Amino acid sequence: MVEIVNVPLPGREYQVRIGQGLIGRAGAEIASLLDRPRVAVLTDENVAAHHLAALKAGLGDAGITMSALKLPAGETTKTWPHLSRAVEWLLAEKTERRDVVVALGGGVIGDLAGFAASILRRGVRFMQIPTSLLAQVDSSVGGKTGINAPQGKNLIGAFHQPSLVLADTDVLSTLPRRDFLAGYGEVVKYGLLGDIDFFQWLEQNGPAMAAGDMAARIQAVRHSVQMKSDIVVRDETEQGDRALLNLGHTFCHALESATGYGERLMHGEGVAVGCALAFEASAQLGLCSQEDPSRVRAHLRAMGMKTDLADIPGDLPDADGLLDLMAQDKKVVDGKLRFILARGIGQAFVASDVDTAVIRQVLDAQLAARPA
Repeated sequence: MVEIVNVPLPGREYQVRIGQGLIGRAGAEIASLLDRPRVAVLTDENVAAHHLAALKAGLGDAGITMSALKLPAGETTKTWPHLSRAVEWLLAEKTERRDVVVALGGGVIGDLAGFAASILRRGVRFMQIPTSLLAQVDSSVGGKTGINAPQGKNLIGAFHQPSLVLADTDVLSTLPRRDFLAGYGEVVKYGLLGDIDFFQWLEQNGPAMAAGDMAARIQAVRHSVQMKSDIVVRDETEQGDRALLNLGHTFCHALESATGYGERLMHGEGVAVGCALAFEASAQLGLCSQEDPSRVRAHLRAMGMKTDLADIPGDLPDADGLLDLMAQDKKVVDGKLRFILARGIGQAFVASDVDTAVIRQVLDAQLAARPA
């Protein structure tokens, strides 16, 4: 059975289809989008080893041929050189404006492929086949595409909505535990920002999800995607409500920059730490009770996730250094940082006048607790 979430953006409507075995049925799923039976696939070397043959077979069952470019795996692929390589390859493949580019991979490939599609011939269609939990519940939906800059993450990009998203939950079984839990950081974010009932459901069902309960995984992906779809439809280009999806991300992006976008800290791990820090800052500001950040950390710890700066290996900048990295964030408006804070679990809001002394105090306390 396939769960369907509609993203009803006027004139650019599309479906997110969630369920088992979708890669094997990719040809039947995508056929109605194609003017001619061929697609160009952008993927990475790790994902290709696991899923490219199955995608080729699934497309072939419907008479669709594919060519594929395998890029290196990892966040460092979201840069100009790899974007240039992708676009030039798509041109060499004679990809036309009526064609569909397929992003097969996690958030890195989805972001880069979507951006490549947005600038190729002034915009070609693309579809997402997200192969990580993080990409299934977050980056594949909503049309944010882009690459990183030396100054910060996702500073170069465009809004370009996909034509279809196929979230095959079978692929989640191929993820290393750390990768799955990193994606869970984005799942729990939805409960924290706007749905305490979902957070409570995750407290009860999160461990079963991590252990492989497919029904729980499908329900969590569907609920997360529905929440994101509702927000994106209200605010596609992040002028208001959509900023709530950045809960934890101002801290996260600074920490990712400080750790070199490498193996020390995966994006979803940074989101989890960032959410815990956002609730700690909210408590320090008197916005929520101290029990809320404690409850957030307790759940993340029960899932075996990072929760604090002490959980990040290696050196980190001091509090002022981290604040300087936050100042490069896309969410800076008129030189002021916008933080997503909370009045309680499920009650996040955008704050643009946060006292940075409080943020520094939270960071100082966390840094002091790190092992010498």
